[in-house]
Amino acid sequence: MLNRIILIGRLVADPQLRYTQNGTAVANFRIAVDRPFTNQQGERETDFIDIVTWRRLAEVCANNLTKGRLVGVEGRLQVREYEYEGQRRRQAEVVADNVQFLDRPREGSGPGPAGAAAGYDAAGPFDEPPLDDFNPDDVPF
Repeated sequence: MLNRIILIGRLVADPQLRYTQNGTAVANFRIAVDRPFTNQQGERETDFIDIVTWRRLAEVCANNLTKGRLVGVEGRLQVREYEYEGQRRRQAEVVADNVQFLDRPREGSGPGPAGAAAGYDAAGPFDEPPLDDFNPDDVPF
């Protein structure tokens, strides 16, 4: 079986960071993703998709992402069931394994003091360095 999803969209609000009882970081945010076609009125419709990140990725997202930022999200679709006011409910969300920052933060935006994120490298901490000195003969297999 395969459960893999890749999305590109813009945050509709700043991520919300919290910690579980055992101290594990979890951040939630929602992205807006335009559909690739137009409706009968010639307008693009938008889907709003909930994203969940865990541990270090949650902290990185909470500290560097803000409303309006363009991100690429890769993960799995999960349907969570819960009870609200006596009724059983279901909610689909993407549990992200990887979040890529696809634009640069705007000057003066971001958490902390104004401009604190201005020097942040939008490539994100999860990108690998270039393989300038890569030699295929060094691969052990």
